[in-house]
Amino acid sequence: MELLIMAYACKTSSARSIVGVIPYLPYSKQCKMRKRGCIVTKLLAKMMCKSGLTHIITMDLHQKEIQGFYECPVDNLRASPFLLQYIQESIPDYRNSVIVARNPGSAKKATSYAERLRLAIAVIHGEQKEAESDEVDGRYSPPCIPSDHKSRTMDVSVGVPAHPAKEKPPINVVGDVGGRIAIMVDDMIDDVQSFVAAAEVLKECGAYKIYVLATHGLLSSDAPRLIEDSPIDEVVVTNTVPHELQKMQCNKIKTIDISVLLSEAIRRIHNKESMSYLFKNVTLED
Repeated sequence: MELLIMAYACKTSSARSIVGVIPYLPYSKQCKMRKRGCIVTKLLAKMMCKSGLTHIITMDLHQKEIQGFYECPVDNLRASPFLLQYIQESIPDYRNSVIVARNPGSAKKATSYAERLRLAIAVIHGEQKEAESDEVDGRYSPPCIPSDHKSRTMDVSVGVPAHPAKEKPPINVVGDVGGRIAIMVDDMIDDVQSFVAAAEVLKECGAYKIYVLATHGLLSSDAPRLIEDSPIDEVVVTNTVPHELQKMQCNKIKTIDISVLLSEAIRRIHNKESMSYLFKNVTLED
């Protein structure tokens, strides 16, 4: 909200152009319609454009299609060159590694990393079993109707077939990770429980070291404690989101500085230079 207020203040003061530098775009995970929810990212895009922003610089959007929500130019920078450089320079014996996709949805990103590093790829399929809470809280239950109540509308529920609830398959690894270093790559680390569950399965399959690399380190809730107690050896994120407090609580969290990329983007926009150079070493799947 503060960003929108500042942008609107600049707009009402007759600023020629207003560039918003937003390394991590908030609410980017809410870019799809889920049941009767709303697409929050679309609402945020309208608010930003109405406030006066004429250009936006961000990094590694959760979905690249989010750029289409905006009426102003959006430069979606990538952190993959920095993460690839970290793998090559800071992970000992990285040639004995395998790039792991935490779920089938991130398989394209993992494949992109594996091809450039000339490494094998593995995909984790399935989810951790959780207790079903829908039956308890009644979120999807119909409202209680008195027995003597007579509806004036047609009862369509009679003809609607009831579908059984989707069963989550157990977690399993597609690919060989035995005796290798497992490197999980993703765009953000928010709730780490899924990463911890994946790391435990990788450890059972024979991986002797496990790294997790991501652009945005949100590290919500008690993430530092969960990471410290997990089989994960190292969590590597960039500084798009401040996480100094989490680093003090967990020695496994490492940070890559990407400020040079943002500063170069700002310089090129200010001088009206081409931004193509900043996308030189990235692929469509990044």
